[in-house]
Amino acid sequence: MRLIVAPMEGVVDYSMRRLIDRVGGADQMVSEFVRVNDTLLPPKVFHKLIPELNQDYCGYGDTPLVVQLLGSDPVSLAKNALIALELGAPAIDMNFGCPAKTVNKSRGGSILLKEPNLFHSAVKAVRDAVPSHIDVSAKMRLGYEDKSLAIDNAQAIEAAGATYLTVHARTKVEGYKPPAHWEWIAKIRQAVSIPVIANGEVWNVDDYDRCREVSGCDDVMIGRGWVANPLLPLQIKDRGHPTDLDECWQLLKPNILEFYDDVVSLIEERHVHGRIKQWCNMLGWHYPQAKTLFQELRTERDAVKIGDLLKAKLGSGKH
Repeated sequence: MRLIVAPMEGVVDYSMRRLIDRVGGADQMVSEFVRVNDTLLPPKVFHKLIPELNQDYCGYGDTPLVVQLLGSDPVSLAKNALIALELGAPAIDMNFGCPAKTVNKSRGGSILLKEPNLFHSAVKAVRDAVPSHIDVSAKMRLGYEDKSLAIDNAQAIEAAGATYLTVHARTKVEGYKPPAHWEWIAKIRQAVSIPVIANGEVWNVDDYDRCREVSGCDDVMIGRGWVANPLLPLQIKDRGHPTDLDECWQLLKPNILEFYDDVVSLIEERHVHGRIKQWCNMLGWHYPQAKTLFQELRTERDAVKIGDLLKAKLGSGKH
């Protein structure tokens, strides 16, 4: 049983991955997607999105950070996959699930679910180019408008040589609206022989248990639920871990302050307030304390004042 951190563009960035590592519970992480067009990307593009490539090991301790590519050109994807490996990527994942309109317009992400032959070629090109001992995986949704090609798409990815497959249990059109159709992941599992990872609408321990039961998957990828409650993986793995919201909020306070420090050190000062507010807002989906904190931060744009307010509300922590 593995818990895998989902790739979420603009959310699960370097700062969030460091926080997730500090809190603990992750068995694997997947990077934000690296957009591949028809050119060879310079190393600086990879390093900007994935600073962990500058480390001896792209990951955290024994937790690998898989590099995800997004695109539709098989030759370019294969060449850029090799560059990622040269820079230290431990494995390659391919994105056929992103629902963003700007991505889909450029023939990336979930729009390719309309063309099983095209992304079969893309996965196969990367698989053929990458050494056999390196994992090449793919992440897909159940379809674009509907689920009519879900099985065909999964089988196309398997036939292309993918090591395993992650399935977000909704179509592009369904977006992130509940429910997630975990029963469709079970259908896909029956139709392919490669391992399948379940993804979608896991917000708490009960959701996790039902997701595994319905999908039949051992491994589960979690995105928004993990960001909204970074303690969720610990609660899943240790059923004796605290779940009381007040107690958990106290446990999270130092991590919020460290997250602020990481954000300040990595991005331009004028963008700090937006990044901090984004996460506080998402924390508010689970923690009422975060909702209150977000309201206090909502109108403030100065990065230093944001930091002072956080320290006043959360305590000085290690600062």
